[in-house]
Amino acid sequence: MGDDLTGEIIGAAVEVHRVLGPGLLENIYEEALCHELSLRGISVRRQVDVDVMYKGLEIRGQRLDILVEGEVIVELKSVSRLPDVALAQTLSYLKATGLKRALLINFGEKRLVDGIKRISL
Repeated sequence: MGDDLTGEIIGAAVEVHRVLGPGLLENIYEEALCHELSLRGISVRRQVDVDVMYKGLEIRGQRLDILVEGEVIVELKSVSRLPDVALAQTLSYLKATGLKRALLINFGEKRLVDGIKRISL
């Protein structure tokens, strides 16, 4: 599905934001986005466990918000301004999973387009 997939995800997120607007809790956007993606025939997994490796030690406790089609990580926020750590967190998820693409989407923005970051390794 390639880059078309990230475009589809962004389109679905824009639709969710158009209908719900900003200001709701992150988990509401997560559920709505997963539903919107499913309506579009796109497979999603929510709250996917990710293990971090440290010198041969597998450390558990990290979770991806959404994994789309097994290849794109989608991290959701619902804040007025994204903290710098959100980008670092998403990059660490890419490294831990070996995946190459992620979207960081902040539903707290008035215009969702201002709250979308594409991240690639």
